[in-house]
Amino acid sequence: LVFLVHACRQFPGCGNIVTFSQFLFIAVEGFIFEANFGRKRPAIPIRYYFIMVAMFFTVSVVNNYALNLNIAMPLHMIFRSGSLIASMALGIIILKKRYSVSKYTSIALVSLGIFTCTFMSAKQVASDSSLHEEDGLQVFLWWLLGIAALTFALLMSARMGIFQEMLYKQFGKHSKEALFYNHALPLPGFLLLAPNIYHHAILFSQSEPFQVPVIGLTVPIMWFYLLMNVVTQYVCIRGVFILTTECTSLTVTLVVTLRKFVSLIFSILYFRNPFTAWHWLGTVFVFVGTLMYTEVWNSLGPFLARWRKRPKEE
Repeated sequence: LVFLVHACRQFPGCGNIVTFSQFLFIAVEGFIFEANFGRKRPAIPIRYYFIMVAMFFTVSVVNNYALNLNIAMPLHMIFRSGSLIASMALGIIILKKRYSVSKYTSIALVSLGIFTCTFMSAKQVASDSSLHEEDGLQVFLWWLLGIAALTFALLMSARMGIFQEMLYKQFGKHSKEALFYNHALPLPGFLLLAPNIYHHAILFSQSEPFQVPVIGLTVPIMWFYLLMNVVTQYVCIRGVFILTTECTSLTVTLVVTLRKFVSLIFSILYFRNPFTAWHWLGTVFVFVGTLMYTEVWNSLGPFLARWRKRPKEE
């Protein structure tokens, strides 16, 4: 997170080189340790992975470009936290699912939170724009385009989740295999972004020198940040893929939501992003609604009841 925000501020549009580096690292690691240098056949037919990675690649690229369209990092993170809304909507439409009143209430809270933060960010964009009316309108239109991009990526991500859920039910859960193919197959698609990646690679090489602790090697600081980001993202992404096979989907949603919440708070405090009381209220709505959706209160109820009875028994 630290690297991504620093990089986007110093080198706008560098999201493609960040994503490419992550995909390349995970693909190489998976090719060696999971695919056994191509000798191991996939448990899930490869054609399904092509469909999945097309969605995954599209979501990643669109989310990266949204950062160049006057979308602040906190709003970007909050908006992506609305994945429950998209998942529920597409689940109703595609899988014909029905939910309880508490589920619908949680979705309403998340929707209200995202609307609040989005509306307040729109006011900030308008106030921070140029004094010229035409320039201000142009900035606001780019911001609207960024919101549209985030909405599209949100719906596409939800559709990918439903597709992945159906595959796991049919062929079994293979987290390491899915992790590898989801990152290896999209690599040729980055050829379309090669000029942008090469341009930012040159900019990274021209950044200020940094001496790596312990080993004492001096490298451009942006390459060091990129390496740290790739390693930490690998640990995070692999953990999420493994979690999907070891825990229920509700537990996975809860863990990912808490991770987003911690990242959001860190981003606000560390980078001193403008965050009003309305933003905080919207954030509370988003995460309370998400916790309601995961029904964490039902799990905490018995625990709290036993904790309250303990003094009486003693």
